Amino acid sequence: MIRFEDVSVTYEGALEPTVQGVDFEVPEGELVLLVGPSGVGKSTVLGAVSGLVPHFTGGTLRGRVTVAGRDTRTHKPRELADVAGTVGQDPLAHFVTDTVEDELAYGMESLGLAPDVMRRRVEETLDLLGLADLRDRPIATLSGGQRQRVAIGSVLTPHPRVLVLDEPTSALDPAAAEEVLAVLQRLVHDLGTTVLMAEHRLERVVQYADRIALLPSPGAAPLLGTPAEVMAVSPVYPPVVGLGRLAGWSPLPLTVRDARRGAGDLRDRLAGRTAPRSSPPMSPDAPRRRRFRRGAPAAPLPRVAEVRSLAVRRARVDALRHVDLTIAPGETVALMGRNGAGKSTLLSALVGLVEPSAGSVAVGGAVPHRTRPRDLLRRVGLVPQEPRDLLYADTVAAECTAADRDAGAAPGTCRALVSELLEGITDDTHPRDLSEGQRLALALAVVLTARPPLLLLDEPTRGLDYAAKARLVAVLRGLAAEGHAIVLATHDVELAAEIAHRVVLLADGEVIADGPTAEIVVSSPSFAPQVTKILAPQRWLTVTQVREALS
Repeated sequence: MIRFEDVSVTYEGALEPTVQGVDFEVPEGELVLLVGPSGVGKSTVLGAVSGLVPHFTGGTLRGRVTVAGRDTRTHKPRELADVAGTVGQDPLAHFVTDTVEDELAYGMESLGLAPDVMRRRVEETLDLLGLADLRDRPIATLSGGQRQRVAIGSVLTPHPRVLVLDEPTSALDPAAAEEVLAVLQRLVHDLGTTVLMAEHRLERVVQYADRIALLPSPGAAPLLGTPAEVMAVSPVYPPVVGLGRLAGWSPLPLTVRDARRGAGDLRDRLAGRTAPRSSPPMSPDAPRRRRFRRGAPAAPLPRVAEVRSLAVRRARVDALRHVDLTIAPGETVALMGRNGAGKSTLLSALVGLVEPSAGSVAVGGAVPHRTRPRDLLRRVGLVPQEPRDLLYADTVAAECTAADRDAGAAPGTCRALVSELLEGITDDTHPRDLSEGQRLALALAVVLTARPPLLLLDEPTRGLDYAAKARLVAVLRGLAAEGHAIVLATHDVELAAEIAHRVVLLADGEVIADGPTAEIVVSSPSFAPQVTKILAPQRWLTVTQVREALS
């Protein structure tokens, strides 16, 4: 169904091909997962299938890519639309209408399908992806995860024979991701749909793949094999595989279920040992008697931010209700919950982008929505879900120069942070030409340049591979150790397990749980990391914890 014949792609101005030696076939009715470190060209390979590369991106494509027999060199994307549906990393770039239902119908209208067929398929897709309650909502009012589900739904309604998906679960909560992947599996198994998908969160998707194509490094030819074969040698792998490698299991497990069946000996080795715990600062609301001698006056404890009885109403929707939250210096807090729970709205309130309908927000003694941006910059910084919202210069070097100037930092500060977060980003590259993970690294470096006491990150691991995520974790831990408070809105349960002192769960705009990470995630089937599920009832969160305990 999809055939690559010795394909290479070289972009204008590049000295070397972004990808080369791509030569494999995706048969009809298979789901092939494209994996590899950030920046190795996965999006380029997917773009060559949809025709976006080179018709829209420019550059030179050598070799041949065919989709259902159509050569993408001679067929533009619109001439492939009836056979291939594509969802890129950025859902916003995908939309052409204003409301959910109109977006689901648009592709079918373009293909001239009958109204009764369109109506039936829209209803089916609304139910399949859990979008029925959002059918009349303006897309601009949706959360990032809700937008991603709409984007996926809009390519499902025309019933394409081929689906090309770039990071399709990156903005989805764990339950929504499982629903989307179950839909894809049903299409593959029952309808013979062919799926080529790139995804960094392998813990979610590897068990659904028929085969994996690994791009090990920029310009290297892909390695194709079964999931077990590729995961045995891949430089990127999910925690279940990491735990299997550590324990010496053979064959390597790809699912929690398989790993649990063979984990008895490992549980025995870990019995009686205690997982090392992070040492967060004492919460401002914690009992104060530990810090003061009996009878001594209790001095006020520092708070980087304080939220009291906060309510926010947006577009006739109660986005937040009765939210109370305090954040101490050096504390890392993970905001978690399903898509649309209010996580991004809470971050927006902390940085002054939305005004409270009721209640109060204070950050560093200032009211964010009433504070001048230049003054707020030194109190709080936000890396949004869409990193491009922070990037406006023509080159990476220009972005970093502006960030150093705005923050009053020494020249080169921002550029050093970029290199620390993700290697291979050159000074003369335009931010729009970076991969999603590279753009995120640049935006994070821009915000960190000012070293704000409170750092807010909205889905910071979207588009990052495991190595890049590890570098991000190291940077954030260093900042927390220096006293910076960090609040992450994330669906990445592995990230929360690795770095968060506290987890705050939100549902329908309200806080439903707030406590130490181990206590919150271990008791949640949706938000527990893979290691926790494998080794339960023992309370282990990460492969790193297990490795340290066994050493």
